[in-house]
Amino acid sequence: MILTYRHTICASYLGYITQAIVNNLAPLLFLIFQSTMGLPLEKITLLITVNFCIQLTVDLLSAKFVDRIGYRVCVVAAHILSAAGLVGMALFPRLFRDPYAGLLLAAALYAVGGGLIEVLISPIVEACPTERKAAAMSLLHSFYCWGTVAVVALSTAFLAVFGKDRWPALCVLWALLPLGNALLFARVPIASLTEADQGMGLGELCRTKLFWLFLLLMVAAGASEQAMSQWASAFAESGLGVTKAVGDLAGPCFFSVLMGTARALFAKYERRMELLTAIAGSGVLCVSAYLLAVLFPWPVLSLAGCGLCGFSVGILWPGVFSAASARFPRGGTALFALLALGGDVGCSGGPTLVGLVAGAFGDSLKAGLAAALVFPAVLVVLALICRRKP
Repeated sequence: MILTYRHTICASYLGYITQAIVNNLAPLLFLIFQSTMGLPLEKITLLITVNFCIQLTVDLLSAKFVDRIGYRVCVVAAHILSAAGLVGMALFPRLFRDPYAGLLLAAALYAVGGGLIEVLISPIVEACPTERKAAAMSLLHSFYCWGTVAVVALSTAFLAVFGKDRWPALCVLWALLPLGNALLFARVPIASLTEADQGMGLGELCRTKLFWLFLLLMVAAGASEQAMSQWASAFAESGLGVTKAVGDLAGPCFFSVLMGTARALFAKYERRMELLTAIAGSGVLCVSAYLLAVLFPWPVLSLAGCGLCGFSVGILWPGVFSAASARFPRGGTALFALLALGGDVGCSGGPTLVGLVAGAFGDSLKAGLAAALVFPAVLVVLALICRRKP
């Protein structure tokens, strides 16, 4: 069978589903880890910190080594490491004397894999010979949303049917997808964004003022998205008074479905829009969504604000990638790696600000989300400034 760039794009879609598995499976199992292994909550929280810090480190270092090693070797290794981490999450706690050490090792493995996937998949698709780059990027990132919904829904169903004690089997089953995708990436054609030694280096990028505007825009995009997304389940539970399972479906799943829908719609209609104008408009809609979530006393309207936020942030992350790539055609891997780094900083800072402010106001999530309004507001300003820059 002759594999074409169409197969490359399909493999990239599966790569973003792998990224969704890596980021969302372990948090679904945290309470099981706490009850079965006797782990305190602070140790379980450290697993998130390890995942985040390693992915940030990979984002930064990959700008140096990816072009030297090659995209194919790196993306295949990324999927193998992701699969190894997922299998390790099931096996390592039983093999190590301290189960927590096994979980940390597994988290480190899938974090390296997830970090590489985040850096590599977008430039791989951007380099494919397609005419509508922004549409392809938006559709690609929609698969992270569908992957998130699948992980939450299918994992919840699996644990409900087979029992919580079968969680190791769930981890192994999810590991089959990145393992199979590693074989696919080993064979599909992969193009490069720039010729050898022709891409912009870190120094050249960092000396460009417009790059810093795009980097800040990416930080604001990540913070606007995750400030709501990471607290969506708790927000649904506290506002609607439902169980965790229902909260996961009404919060993160609802958010992800509408975010994926926005990305799919933009992929279809992007020819009618100017990209940075669309990003600024999405920021305005995001501000409205946060206001809807925090100002009204009716839980249903608050939940509607959560869903509208998912729709409003849909095009932000892939849109900034595409807009920056168009302005920096020689940006190459360094551009995508640094933008991913900025996005991850925002993804961490947004939820952290919500949690700190909520704690300061008597665990009021509405107060925390009100503080997070600053992120989409700043995003609108930055998008309009970038639009004016040649």
